[in-house]
Amino acid sequence: MRLPGDVAYRVEIGHPWVYREALGNRPLQAESGAQVELLGPSGELVGVGLYDPDGAIAVRVFVRSEGRGIDGALVAERVKRAVALRRALLPEGLDAYRVVNAESDGLPAMTVDRYGDYLVVHLFSPSVLKLQDALLDALVAELQPAGVYVQKRFKSLAGDAPRGPGELLRGEAAPVEVVVHENGLKFAVDPTAPLATGLFPDLREGRALVGARSAGKRVLNLFSYTGAFSVYAARAGATEVVSVDLAAKALARGRHNLTLNGLDPEKVEHQAADAFKVLAKFAERGRKFDLVVLDPPSFAAGQGRVFSAAKDYAELVTAVLGVTAPGALLACASNTAKLSAEEFDRALAQGAAAARVQVRVVERRGLPADFPVVPGFPEGNYLKFVVLARA
Repeated sequence: MRLPGDVAYRVEIGHPWVYREALGNRPLQAESGAQVELLGPSGELVGVGLYDPDGAIAVRVFVRSEGRGIDGALVAERVKRAVALRRALLPEGLDAYRVVNAESDGLPAMTVDRYGDYLVVHLFSPSVLKLQDALLDALVAELQPAGVYVQKRFKSLAGDAPRGPGELLRGEAAPVEVVVHENGLKFAVDPTAPLATGLFPDLREGRALVGARSAGKRVLNLFSYTGAFSVYAARAGATEVVSVDLAAKALARGRHNLTLNGLDPEKVEHQAADAFKVLAKFAERGRKFDLVVLDPPSFAAGQGRVFSAAKDYAELVTAVLGVTAPGALLACASNTAKLSAEEFDRALAQGAAAARVQVRVVERRGLPADFPVVPGFPEGNYLKFVVLARA
């Protein structure tokens, strides 16, 4: 397949995707998972990838040189390399982290996360199904997990398919609760859960930052999910911690995480409510906080509204500034690649301007070492974590 010059250049410098729109009027007649040679304008080879006939990403690039097949040997080599990188960079005692970070570890459309003795594999395209067994065999050989679960998250042009629970394809079934360890804390997770296990490894640096800034502060944790930020704040000696989430079940798991760490769940206030309504109530009552964590979902339906990070983050910042004291910190997170770092900063600025409050960026965090990113693949660097200090 001959690519336009700009697309060929991006592939050549490391971008792992060829979007369907780049094919123009040259649709391929190939089955899912077929190997496709990608050529530059002069006919030179710039990459070889696997074809997906249904998704927005038509080809995922695995190799950029001749004579290397996309096969089990390649998968085994790259799994071994990924595991070695984590062993070299991650601290001892950490057992919740990313083992394989898809494109940036040379295995497009495949991620692997470790939770204690169990691994969770996510496959994002049917084009890689033929490599599944090789991936599982390599993981077992390198890590000897108790069990490996696989979740298929295929997304066609028609949209996401419903997500089912993880399928156990190697080893033994996980217990109802798996306890993992991070920075001296414990968290309960469910490796079989179809949407999220209960702890997001990519936010580890942000959680540590919040813990380091929470001593003696009144902390508000919005969109708290299972309360990991609240656990960090409570351990650090926050004078007050409030967790807010629409899902009462998530708040119950947050209480359990506090108990796992020897912290009194009754000393943390839990509110099952819409974040905007809680903020309005706190503002009306004059309640103030010294540190607020904002980690909203990229897109979610709340009580009477639909929240979109790309569209509504500025409004959220405005509302939060109404319940903060002078000198307060706002820890703002976004994990959607659709919102660039520049656009995220602009949303923060717009929110502060609407509140007529001056803020400054004092700290930033990104993806931890187990989420490496290829420099030529900006979409892989999706996480923004910005700490604002208000005047």
